[in-house]
Amino acid sequence: MKFPGRRRHKHYFPVEAKDPLSNQFQQHTKLQNNYIVGIDQIVVDIEAKVDNNFLAQFGLKRAMSQVIDDETTHALYEHLKNNKMVDYEFAGGTIGNTMHNYSVLADDRSVLLGVMSENIKIGSYAYRFLSNTSSRVDLEYLQPVDGPIGRCFTLIDGSGERTFAISPGLMNRLRPESISEQLITESSALVISAYLMRTEACDTMTQATLKAVEYANAANVPVVLTLGTKFLIEQDPTWWQEFVKNHVDILAMNEEEGLAITGFEDPLLATEKALDWVDLVICTAGEKGMFLGGYIDDKWKRDTTHMLMPGAIPDFNRYEYSRGMRFQDCEKPVKIYSHTAPYMGGPDSIKNTNGAGDAALAAVLHDLSANVYHHIHVPNSSKHKLNALTYSSLSQISKYANRVSYEVLVQHSPRLTKGLPEREDSLQQAYWDQ
Repeated sequence: MKFPGRRRHKHYFPVEAKDPLSNQFQQHTKLQNNYIVGIDQIVVDIEAKVDNNFLAQFGLKRAMSQVIDDETTHALYEHLKNNKMVDYEFAGGTIGNTMHNYSVLADDRSVLLGVMSENIKIGSYAYRFLSNTSSRVDLEYLQPVDGPIGRCFTLIDGSGERTFAISPGLMNRLRPESISEQLITESSALVISAYLMRTEACDTMTQATLKAVEYANAANVPVVLTLGTKFLIEQDPTWWQEFVKNHVDILAMNEEEGLAITGFEDPLLATEKALDWVDLVICTAGEKGMFLGGYIDDKWKRDTTHMLMPGAIPDFNRYEYSRGMRFQDCEKPVKIYSHTAPYMGGPDSIKNTNGAGDAALAAVLHDLSANVYHHIHVPNSSKHKLNALTYSSLSQISKYANRVSYEVLVQHSPRLTKGLPEREDSLQQAYWDQ
């Protein structure tokens, strides 16, 4: 994507090397770098191939995300290690993955909030997390704790179904007083997950998250929520609907989570319903690709040149060339949608689906951040005649997010190990230039 900012590659928009005729700020003006903030349960992902007997042995429910106690954690890890069943150990966490991927894509700063073990030994879980996180992710605001961070076991059976067993450690002990109001109010977005609301009575993570959301709402900073798992939403969908409506601006979900919170199985209809609560919706639907929904003021809408697509909403992609706006900034709001099938039809062999949604969200956040960056440094640009939420059209963002997801699907790590190539022979011009 040709986003503004400091870039090594020539094809990026050269903010610092402007033509004199278009130079809209003094040469001595120092560039201001914006950033995004994410809150997460700091965990290490441990992946292993297992069978149903293994799950039964440790009392785990297949295809569910569940919390396990320390005794079960120790026995489970020892069994996996002793039988050489561990395939991979990676830094994890849905928001941790997203912040890392964002910083890799944007080559810029993001800030991660959470807890970190005060005493770190080489080879420990905390060490693995730090050593597998981009140096562009600012970890200075992590709250130190005297104990272990979390561990998430991803157990994959013969059918490819994933079962998650989570050992929380002290990952949910982030305190409200550890949240910097200035850090939140000066950011371009606050990113949280539904997992942060699944805590025990002795934990303080939920209160800390709500404090950060309060700061963001008061400062009009976009709050981005990724739902994470349908099982958590199904427990109380009404509560989640109210929370999203009152506090969230951008919602990320897959089709199962969309069904849980909206009641609609069709991802397009789930996206439409969620737009009653938020300004932008990202709905990934596996092999169906990704649906993106948002708003545009009627006078700024742009017709697509692509073929109009049938669906539960006829010709739903008619205005996909429009940039997303906040509902409150539209005089006459129009719902707009875009859909993109998996890049290149999807990989021939999927190594791991864990993290694909986080990668897609990171791409969307890159676009939002680029819009803020450009507005700071070129405020008189024609792009800012409308008060847009996104830098690019929904069509372009959807393609970009699908491309980034593909990069994760073809590797074992749930995090990007490198940025996208400068040029690709397989990336047809028609895919991007419409």
